[in-house]
Amino acid sequence: MEPEVAADTESARSVAELAVQLAALTARVTELEDELAVRRLIASYGPSVDSGDAEAAGALWTQDAVYDMDIGVLNGSAGISEMVLGATHQEIIGGGSAHNIGPALIEIEGGRATAITYSQIFRGDGNGGFYIWRIAANRWDLVRRETGWRIANRCTRLLDGRKEAREILGRVVR
Repeated sequence: MEPEVAADTESARSVAELAVQLAALTARVTELEDELAVRRLIASYGPSVDSGDAEAAGALWTQDAVYDMDIGVLNGSAGISEMVLGATHQEIIGGGSAHNIGPALIEIEGGRATAITYSQIFRGDGNGGFYIWRIAANRWDLVRRETGWRIANRCTRLLDGRKEAREILGRVVR
């Protein structure tokens, strides 16, 4: 093979290898960006509900989302917003509260994600201190929309010995 042809063949092979590496790197970066976006979305829940920002809290969810808690079910982003504005939630945040969620174990597959988290709600005791009011296991199902990731479903169960909470934790993302 002539030196010029060999160099062209080697150059073409190098370009092809770089294209494969670039595609792999792009896929990895996209996966990392998705995971970071999901983490940020989940982390946004606590500050939005503790600040009483019903619009921000509702915007984290899809229009047809379901939030299944052991104390009831909320439907859609509007249901989340209504909860934040409701008397019970306003009483909780009026006395001081912190919804603490995480860390999240996340699995992403295309435009869908699943996360498993613990959550704790701290409440003010009226004397400048706080106590843990609720500790729960959570499963979050999220979807990617044109506007970004949104919560489609969240199932929360108190960690009070009931089997349902242990089952959520038993589905740890692998």
